[in-house]
Amino acid sequence: MKRWIVALVILCLVGLAGCLEKTVNEELETSNNEGKQPVDEVKTPVTYEEEAEKETKPLVVNIVDPNTLEIIKTLSPTNLGYETDVETYKKEIEKLAYELARGTETEAGYDTRMVLDKIDENGQIIKGSPRIILKESELVTRIIDASITGKDVEIPLYVTESNYNIEDILRLEEVIIASYTTYFNPSDVNRNKNIEISAKAINNVIVGSRDYFSFNEITGPRDEKNGYQPAPEIINKKLVMGIGGGVCQTSSTLFNVVDQLWVTYVERHHHSLDIGYVPKGRDATVSYGALDFRFQNTSDAPFLIKAVYGNDFLTIEVRTSKEYEGIAD
Repeated sequence: MKRWIVALVILCLVGLAGCLEKTVNEELETSNNEGKQPVDEVKTPVTYEEEAEKETKPLVVNIVDPNTLEIIKTLSPTNLGYETDVETYKKEIEKLAYELARGTETEAGYDTRMVLDKIDENGQIIKGSPRIILKESELVTRIIDASITGKDVEIPLYVTESNYNIEDILRLEEVIIASYTTYFNPSDVNRNKNIEISAKAINNVIVGSRDYFSFNEITGPRDEKNGYQPAPEIINKKLVMGIGGGVCQTSSTLFNVVDQLWVTYVERHHHSLDIGYVPKGRDATVSYGALDFRFQNTSDAPFLIKAVYGNDFLTIEVRTSKEYEGIAD
């Protein structure tokens, strides 16, 4: 009996010792886990240099092309004196806006003159291109506003398409609302060829309501590639030989036609010498890449330019539909 009791006591002591060991091990494991962090919670220490770099990083203004969303120029307001001389900074921004709009000697600007649609010999429309204007004052304001905090600025571009209805095309020849004729010497072969080529270029051009007409954009470069011939032209009060001489008779004839209509002149120049084919002061000299003849149709009606080249004369007419008669003229 005593042996059985002793064995029972020994068995209990062994079991108790095992439980105590398990409890101690669990407590040690818990204690060790409390001192550890999961791998993904361990933070990389930030150095003083990195914090200083964030604080001293200069603000920049990125100028963005709205068509491509590409950054075309990056400005540092601080380096350009925004914080020390706002007026000088503004002048720098105005210069930049001017160059972006109108271009430089090496890069073209965003501003693009309207090229009007035209009807070809088969009655099909030859599409031109819209007028694109970069509003310089708006860009300057956007950049200055962004200079406070630094951010991207989109270039403000305004696109104007030719303004007429396709349904009007077939009726634009119904009535003549203005006409003018000038004359030339039929023996002046080269000069007359230049008149003929330029007259053909402006023939059947559609000028919609509020549209802008540019003689140079419509006729293109006056060079031998486009068929123009050497002929006398006036430069600095002298008569000299040049490719395209005589084209000014076409532009001057056109001026005397549209001057009978509701138009506003955007650009027009006089010859440095009197010419014989129009009265004094009624001319419009042109030179591709320099002097242009430009006007805007300020009426609410579209019209069609018709040019008739004869043996010794050039007649230019402006026509429209009966519906618009009295509105365009």
